[in-house]
Amino acid sequence: MAITVVKRFSRILLFDLHTYVASNMNALQEFGVPKSNIAGLLMYRPMAFMVNPNLFRKNLEEVKKMGFNPSQMKFVLAIQAMRAGGESCWERKIDIYKKWGWSEEEIRLAFTKSPWCMIYSEDKIMAKMDFFVNKMGRESSLIAHRPFLIGLSLEKRIIPRYSVVQVLLSKGLINKDISLVVLFESTEKTFLERFVNAYKEEAPQLMKLYQEKINL
Repeated sequence: MAITVVKRFSRILLFDLHTYVASNMNALQEFGVPKSNIAGLLMYRPMAFMVNPNLFRKNLEEVKKMGFNPSQMKFVLAIQAMRAGGESCWERKIDIYKKWGWSEEEIRLAFTKSPWCMIYSEDKIMAKMDFFVNKMGRESSLIAHRPFLIGLSLEKRIIPRYSVVQVLLSKGLINKDISLVVLFESTEKTFLERFVNAYKEEAPQLMKLYQEKINL
């Protein structure tokens, strides 16, 4: 595994591996993080270890206080999120969510539900929030409760499904307050059965529209 990590992240050699990697791996073990999860973090995000051990331990304590269970992979993801891009990047993302009206508590809620919401790029966060709030007219606080939505593809999932729903709404076939969870988090099979196949007679063009949007 060590060779693979060095090949993928050669700049790791610029650091004192004993001071950083060994110390921080030991800290993770002390907090009860399974070795398999530590190995996963080292394999895919080795730069997360390249931080002063005292600061790293502080991050571990903060994440644990938030309620993350060290035995679960989500704990490691939370650490990864805190370390990705450094403190300035973390603060910029918090500022973005605040600009969309999220409170400190809502940001914390979203993070504990899905640490990925603080790993996604700033552009990705802005694009998703803009679509849900300005395009769809939903309250931004709803996204804080379903942060998984931020990770969905605009081009391959959100826009194609929203296009189908727009047709159904224009024909008065569905309620305008349809749940974002039902609309975007359901499997493709479930979505097609519920919103496309169920309205073949009333809106026969839906499958073609959906496929066209998917293939753009």
